[in-house]
Amino acid sequence: MSAHNHLKRPIRKAVFPVAGLGTRFLPASKSVPKEMLTVVDMPVIQYAVNEAKEAGIEHFVFVTGRNKNAIEDHFDLQPELQDTLAGRGKTEMLDLLAKHQPEAGRTSFTRQQAPLGLGHAVWCARDIVGDEPFALLLPDMVMKSNNRGCLASMMDVYNETGGNIIAVEQTTEEDIPSKGIVAPGEKFGTGFKIEAMVEKPALEDAPSNLMINGRYILQPEIFSLLENQETGAGGEVQVTDAMEKLAGQQDFYGYEFTGQTFDCGLKEGFIAANIHFALDRDDTGPVVRKIIEDALKG
Repeated sequence: MSAHNHLKRPIRKAVFPVAGLGTRFLPASKSVPKEMLTVVDMPVIQYAVNEAKEAGIEHFVFVTGRNKNAIEDHFDLQPELQDTLAGRGKTEMLDLLAKHQPEAGRTSFTRQQAPLGLGHAVWCARDIVGDEPFALLLPDMVMKSNNRGCLASMMDVYNETGGNIIAVEQTTEEDIPSKGIVAPGEKFGTGFKIEAMVEKPALEDAPSNLMINGRYILQPEIFSLLENQETGAGGEVQVTDAMEKLAGQQDFYGYEFTGQTFDCGLKEGFIAANIHFALDRDDTGPVVRKIIEDALKG
């Protein structure tokens, strides 16, 4: 029983791996981090941070690389901008900035230094996270949920089960061979037990159509596994390999996300996110709908 309780400690910290080069977005990502490209009027990274904040996360850990200073600046105060807005009576803008502003000392930035993959990026956060469970959010995956965010719903599962939680969603047959797929087992509340994880299976070997979608709650034991992890696919340290090892020692549960996920690491996903979020807003929706209709008429 005590071991199980140990795996149910509160989740206070979230890790955001933002060191990637974003080569798919060159030349845009040459001097602007791809995480700072905007979906409508908010940088991609802000969507992930807001989702974490909604789930009760208190400390935001960014694993960055060179040329990523704009991310650090984005989450800092800008007195000149605030003074200018205040002087012009732009209270709405000031409120908006305040809403997205983490408190002092609630953000940490550490550098990955070499592009050794997601597992290595997570490992770089080990000293900041320490010996406690944490959330991991891949910022490229921008989630649009119908009510509660993906991570907040995962917290519900975690509070029932403890252990490790992975968010999954249904994917198409043609995408299965390029994704991490889970084998679902017994149901638990709004979640289910994960029996196995398979990275990029052939279609006939896939245990389901549920793909891992970039949101995790992980126990700190993952760090020692990542430390000694052999490099896997692409010469990188893969977080899935370490999770598979950890699954031999601890329980993993899944949460099926039913909103929409946009992979903003791909041009088409990034454009789709912009269209969907713009259509959904009162201020931009009607105008953008008309722009799309006119463009389709040609």
